[in-house]
Amino acid sequence: MKPISASIITIGDELLIGQTIDTNSAFIGQELNKAGIWLKRRIAVGDVREEILNALTEQSRDNDILLITGGLGPTADDITKPALRDYFSAGIRTDAGALQNVHDIFSRFGRTPSEVNVKQADVPDLCEVLPNKRGTAPGMWFDKDGVIYVSLPGVPHEMKGLITDSVLPKLKERFTLPAIVHRTALTAGKGESDLAAHIADFEAALPAWIKLAYLPSYGLVRLRLTARGDDAAAVEHAIGDRFADLKNRVAEWLVADEDISLTEALHRLLKERGKTVGTAESCTGGYLARLLTEPAGASQLFNGSIVAYANEIKERVLGVPAEILRRHGAVSEETVRAMVAGGLRVLGTDYIVATSGIMGPTGGTPEKPVGTIWIAVGSRERTETLLLNYRFDRARNMELTANTALNFLRRFIAKTS
Repeated sequence: MKPISASIITIGDELLIGQTIDTNSAFIGQELNKAGIWLKRRIAVGDVREEILNALTEQSRDNDILLITGGLGPTADDITKPALRDYFSAGIRTDAGALQNVHDIFSRFGRTPSEVNVKQADVPDLCEVLPNKRGTAPGMWFDKDGVIYVSLPGVPHEMKGLITDSVLPKLKERFTLPAIVHRTALTAGKGESDLAAHIADFEAALPAWIKLAYLPSYGLVRLRLTARGDDAAAVEHAIGDRFADLKNRVAEWLVADEDISLTEALHRLLKERGKTVGTAESCTGGYLARLLTEPAGASQLFNGSIVAYANEIKERVLGVPAEILRRHGAVSEETVRAMVAGGLRVLGTDYIVATSGIMGPTGGTPEKPVGTIWIAVGSRERTETLLLNYRFDRARNMELTANTALNFLRRFIAKTS
């Protein structure tokens, strides 16, 4: 089966200068991949007619589909629609359905659309209009020389609705698509290069139509197998067998056998055990609490956090003895152990994770340089500690500490009966 490929062209000066982060491409890429469409490129261009036309011409040479986002607003700086008219040598028409949609949206707020708003319904006369149920700018579908061009609004909420409701169903009708199947394992505690060496023979034995990707982040590595083929059932079976082998080989560091976050994996473990957790944080400043409350349903398992950044709060709220702080310092095993005990008492949780360290760039000493971090996790029965020694910048030290602490907590809970 001939592979179907696509490129995304995002339009807007705000994307090029970093004023707006392009989240649209990530969503579109994920959805195309699920449908069996291979994304070749993501191109960003500014609000310049010539740049838009050049991008359309170049990307149409070796793609079956071009998805264009942005520049469809009602103001003068939104030039995607005029550029498309030029590219397709099209005239202009007012689409009755799009015009009614503009009036309906404004009427819901007791308003009358301006002349500028009404012009949202003016479209190139060679396009098929895709109704926008979430905004005033319609999507536009063009078919030229066997290439499909789809122009979508840049507002993420509107774009997502059009992709889901109109674009993907039409693409599936238009093309015969292969099956693309992913399997992802999340690992922690072993670096990318060490993992690669550990599973080198596994990777070498993979057939050409199954690829292994290493996706590292701070203290974590995702291993993603991707297979593609004409027979979906056969692809699923083949990748399933190899993924089972991969999981066995990395079992010591395996966090999850699906594409979820470390926090989501920890949540599932806590829910399975019917347990709760809290944090007693110094150097992470509440960052662990933020991560633990990101997934939905956090209220079922997260009781609260004490950010004891100052020694006074460690003493007064968590009950860390002044003698421990005086003799061993805030960045010490003794202090984080005491923070766990105080957190369990104050927050009434089953587990506490505590942190104290020196994130940098200043504050280090010869005995405790920047990047010295103590972590403790504990229950009412026992407490375990871990010493980290990082030598990175503050942001990286923070991310590494957070992921290491949450994984340390996960492993602690997993081996607790």
